[in-house]
Amino acid sequence: MIEYVGIDLGGTNFKAGRVSDGIIHSETSNSVHRNSTASELLTSLFSTVDAVITKNTTAIGVGVPGIVDPVAGVIYDLMNLPVWKEVALKKILEDRYAVPVFLNNDANCFAKGEHIYGVGKAFTDFVGLSIGTGLGMGVIIDHKLHNGLLCGAGEIGMVTYKDSIIEHYASSLFFERKFKASAKEMSILSNQGDATALEAYHEFGTHLGNAINNINYMIAPEAIVLGGSISKAAPHFEKSMHETLKTFAFPKQTEHLVITISQVKGIAILGAAALCVE
Repeated sequence: MIEYVGIDLGGTNFKAGRVSDGIIHSETSNSVHRNSTASELLTSLFSTVDAVITKNTTAIGVGVPGIVDPVAGVIYDLMNLPVWKEVALKKILEDRYAVPVFLNNDANCFAKGEHIYGVGKAFTDFVGLSIGTGLGMGVIIDHKLHNGLLCGAGEIGMVTYKDSIIEHYASSLFFERKFKASAKEMSILSNQGDATALEAYHEFGTHLGNAINNINYMIAPEAIVLGGSISKAAPHFEKSMHETLKTFAFPKQTEHLVITISQVKGIAILGAAALCVE
């Protein structure tokens, strides 16, 4: 049985799981803090990996919420842990555990995980759109993950939009900036029928639809898989999102576009482990 370890370097937790046959057989998590030193973060990471790795582990995959060189295996900028800059994590982990290590950013891991373990396996070209604290995207073209330079491909959230960037309108930042509440809080209120929250999600769906229209112009994927915490609130924004998609200049294209919600449990760890598959 082939066994991998998938690692998710979150801003508040380092998570790791032992994966085989698309199943997480063991999982652990350690809290980390923004003001931790570089050595403290490394100690926490080792502790997390040590808890799940075995002599049967053949490779390690790491999902990073930041700028990564997947070839050199270097983290250049970790979003929520700024002390980690230009960290040669691939070499550090390979020296310690004596197995191949693969790094990529977390949005690319999401797309890769869907390609290997989720609904993405049915499509040749698709994107994974992670909607949560930010707006991240991973791109699969001809069944392969498209990284771009320093994993920079697919940064749809940074595209100029209105008075700012798309991420400020199609992530939790939209609710925080305009309504002074988190997307989760607004989702709870929407479930209770709150008119302001329902209108907020209606507007959010319009912005997300515009983001998807931009994706369609740039990539023309067969499918878009929505993930991230806000995807769970899809019933509140799907209608306005699809209404906005009707404004796309080439309607035949959107007629064939499949938009679906990720159903993969533990996709962060599975997505990191999926980096090891090829």
